[in-house]
Amino acid sequence: MASHEVLRRVFGYDSFRGDQQEIVEHVIAGGDALVLMPTGGGKSLCYQIPSLVRDGVGVVVSPLIALMQDQVDALRDLGVKAGFLNSTQYPDERSMVEAEFLAGELDLLYLAPERLRVEQTVRLLERGRIALFAIDEAHCVSQWGHDFRPDYLALSHLHERWPDVPRVALTATATKATHAEIAERLNLGGAKHFVASFDRPNIQYRIVPKNEPKKQLLELITTEHKGDAGIVYCLSRNSTEKIAEFLNANGIKALPYHAGLDSRKRAEHQSRFLREDGLVMVATIAFGMGIDKPDVRFVAHLDLPKSVEGYYQETGRAGRDGLPSTAWLAYGLQDVVQQRKMIEDSDGDQAHRRKLNQHLDAMLALCETVECRRVQLLDYFGQSGEPCGNCDTCITPPETWDGTIPAQKVLSTVYRLRSERRQKFGAGQTIDILLGRKTAKVIQFDHDALSVFGIGTELNESGWRGVVRQLLAQGFLSVEGEYSTLVLTPASEEVLYKGRKVLMRREPERKAKAAKAEKAAKSAKAPAVEMPAEAAPVFEKLRAWRAATAKEQGVPAYVIFHDATLRQIATLAPTTLEELGTVNGVGENKLAKYGQQILDELAT
Repeated sequence: MASHEVLRRVFGYDSFRGDQQEIVEHVIAGGDALVLMPTGGGKSLCYQIPSLVRDGVGVVVSPLIALMQDQVDALRDLGVKAGFLNSTQYPDERSMVEAEFLAGELDLLYLAPERLRVEQTVRLLERGRIALFAIDEAHCVSQWGHDFRPDYLALSHLHERWPDVPRVALTATATKATHAEIAERLNLGGAKHFVASFDRPNIQYRIVPKNEPKKQLLELITTEHKGDAGIVYCLSRNSTEKIAEFLNANGIKALPYHAGLDSRKRAEHQSRFLREDGLVMVATIAFGMGIDKPDVRFVAHLDLPKSVEGYYQETGRAGRDGLPSTAWLAYGLQDVVQQRKMIEDSDGDQAHRRKLNQHLDAMLALCETVECRRVQLLDYFGQSGEPCGNCDTCITPPETWDGTIPAQKVLSTVYRLRSERRQKFGAGQTIDILLGRKTAKVIQFDHDALSVFGIGTELNESGWRGVVRQLLAQGFLSVEGEYSTLVLTPASEEVLYKGRKVLMRREPERKAKAAKAEKAAKSAKAPAVEMPAEAAPVFEKLRAWRAATAKEQGVPAYVIFHDATLRQIATLAPTTLEELGTVNGVGENKLAKYGQQILDELAT
């Protein structure tokens, strides 16, 4: 069966997107491939279709044990014979899958990477016929990536044991350095590289100054995403619990997810998130990789991500269905202090800490830019772009101002505390000195006697916190010690004594910004699949049918059909199975399985 025929009959699509066809044909012909494609770009088809066309079983290596059942269920619903082997199965379940594999009764077999370190699994694979190896989430092999998994390093030996079996490694994010590391560590030097655009035009990127972040998050959800599914990322386990409690107390269904929960509770929360509509998951970054929930309408960060790669990967979990979605981040001074402190205290040598600082510097540059966020993101991944008109800096451009004198005042205060008093303090004490506040701590240490006391009344506390934050972000200040005290850097001298200019970002007026953001949010709610007003009740009726069907089968609703498919059905209002079969996402198996039920729903 040709690849186009598989695409149409099994998956229900008329044409490939982007590089999909070239990748599919290359792998079908037996070539190795390294595929960099954004989340929602259709990576899975790049190995699923070749697995169905080539003789044998496609072996998919994935770290996502908790999601394998859903992945297999979704394929089986398409009529694809799929199975998995991992540590969650009982021995008799594994034996049955192994027997199906040896009998050639599977199209796809999913394995966790650690299974390939078990000799029994290797012997099993040697006894069967393998169509290809797909290494999903391939960035896990990179020690400088954001999800390093040591078990992935062993995958470099696949080519030695099965030299004639093509391999395709896939990831949704990688800089040029990570890209090269993936190729080296997986022994894919001769593979053809396919790099799709990293642009996700349906996602609106917004980064806001942190000011009572819980309230800011609540406002985002209630005004723009009421009833929507979303993910909120926090840095600590404690934060996830508190934010989930806060949201629930304010009428928003939310669940926590972090490594401190037992595995059963994590699995339960993940299952609910996948199966229930309008649920918010509050999580550490332990959650989300490989989550194939297409209708996540927003991803919010309440703490600064450690790298642009991690940020891009996490925000990419929004809007996998192509419909408008929001990536929102609240960012403040304490985030910078905390991240710098974590790097200083991290294990590893100076080169390791330097690398971590480079990752953080790139993330801070994205937060502080006055240019288009999307352009800056694409540039980080070595791609070019035009201002998008749909991020916060495009909607309401911030101003750049000359912050040299305020910078000198901050640096002078830090210098005098250190040189005159042999003391080091954090941002709070520095700002109190600049504002001339005679706090108990200022009086205790005689800081009101310093020459810099009270020289900063031109800015308020919020303004000075912004100055300190940007000095930390630009490397003119650093933090050290248990209490994150401020210290000068080699670059500080250039500002204090050599006339170096310091440009800073000034946030637009909040009222103007809020009005424009609200307007943008309303436009972002417009569906990507145009649907006339009269079709809306039909769409909701189809959603109700889908929810009942999914519950009956014990699978997530998107396994039945995506929202985009239901929108098209509601708009087209087909009256025959033949008409229904022309809708994107309605393949032969789904048409046979659900077609008459849908026509019956439409007829009533």
